[in-house]
Amino acid sequence: MTAVESLKLAAKRLSLHCDEAIAALESSGHVAHATNPLNYAWDHHVQFIEQWGGLGATTLLLGMNPGPWGMAQTGVPFGATQVAKDFLRIEARTLETPNNAHPKRPILGMELERQEVSGTRLWNLMEELYGSPEATFANLFVVNHCPLLLLGERGQNITPDKVPKALIGPVLEACDDHLRKVVDIMGITRIVGVGKYAEQRARLAFNAEKKGHGTTASGREIQITTCWHPSPASPLANRNDGADWRQNVRNVLID
Repeated sequence: MTAVESLKLAAKRLSLHCDEAIAALESSGHVAHATNPLNYAWDHHVQFIEQWGGLGATTLLLGMNPGPWGMAQTGVPFGATQVAKDFLRIEARTLETPNNAHPKRPILGMELERQEVSGTRLWNLMEELYGSPEATFANLFVVNHCPLLLLGERGQNITPDKVPKALIGPVLEACDDHLRKVVDIMGITRIVGVGKYAEQRARLAFNAEKKGHGTTASGREIQITTCWHPSPASPLANRNDGADWRQNVRNVLID
């Protein structure tokens, strides 16, 4: 089986695990709406894997979970619609809004005009650093640790770390297992957590809580580090009109 086929199979398995957890998450009172872009936006996500998952990347950028204006619409990690179309070359497919979606967060897919700031920043910087998607994905691949969009009653994002451990734990275990599979399938030698939460999840997955290196199931060493998150809510990402954030990521990836 090729790496691309293995990545698709791993993503499908993670999607099924997450689908099974949605009812419990929503009935708990801690999450009002939990939806799975790996399910309803699979026709977009599979394009991302097929085009860019087999080019030899050894660095993995690890995000946290989708936002309503990015992966929730495009099925692509940090997938602001414009960069998903122009840089990542994802062809628009018709997506259906899940029945349990937040009424203020319909799924418009590639037609969504609002651009996710984090995704726009991240992928524009990748184009600046590497020049083309082919060169980008020969160096790195991008995965969100958890594929679920979690929203409160008002439509606000809920990050996985804000959900009680007893409730979100089984989901995160499946996400950790998926991360380990991706690392093995692709021969990843370095994980860069986009933000401290993603770095922490990678360290937990590879038993590297107190050091910069973890170990895969086969005994291969893997480096785990972090870069600043591009969120507009982060003072670090906004400092000097984003120049400091771009330099931080550049230092981590290039230097």
